[in-house]
Amino acid sequence: MVEVKRIVTGAIEENCYLIYEDVTALIVDPGDDFPKIMQTIEDLQVTPVAILLTHCHYDHIGALEETRTTYNVPVYVSSLEKDWLSNPELNLSVHGGKPVIAQSADFEFEMMRDYTIGGLSFRVVPTPGHSPGGVSFIFEDFVITGDALFQGSVGRTDLPGGDHEALLEGIREQLFTLEDEMQIYPGHGDASTIGDEKLTNPFFN
Repeated sequence: MVEVKRIVTGAIEENCYLIYEDVTALIVDPGDDFPKIMQTIEDLQVTPVAILLTHCHYDHIGALEETRTTYNVPVYVSSLEKDWLSNPELNLSVHGGKPVIAQSADFEFEMMRDYTIGGLSFRVVPTPGHSPGGVSFIFEDFVITGDALFQGSVGRTDLPGGDHEALLEGIREQLFTLEDEMQIYPGHGDASTIGDEKLTNPFFN
């Protein structure tokens, strides 16, 4: 059974996730507080096999280099934001206190493609609008939505590259077409379900 562990990191309380089954784990958005991420990995006694990025704003990649070098795992990112990893202007870390400069990703996601990494299977779908290359990861009974869809809200679109209409369209087309009971694990805040957000999210009602 695939399980999800949320690790709240950094001043903006970004959600890093460990997606794991047995001893194999995927790390999603290692935003900050690497010692906290490492301790959780040790506590769960899992072995990371890859790092997946929903997008490349600094609060989601602040601990990327420490994480990738410690565990020697590949990094996956949208091709639209591959250059953001090494550019503090693009990843907005110039405004966040300390510049984030990460190495290039190992792989670029293909949209609408199914991946299996270390026995863990998911589909990558585009959910841009908060940022141009924002993606979500659809697993069998849950979806990691990054900063696209939150419990009771959606991602902000007033940052460079933001597009409010694209954000709402992506959520409708890629997320609201999923089963109502699908769990949502967003980039900030608590979990929800697709059904709850379709019914109660003020941006759609």
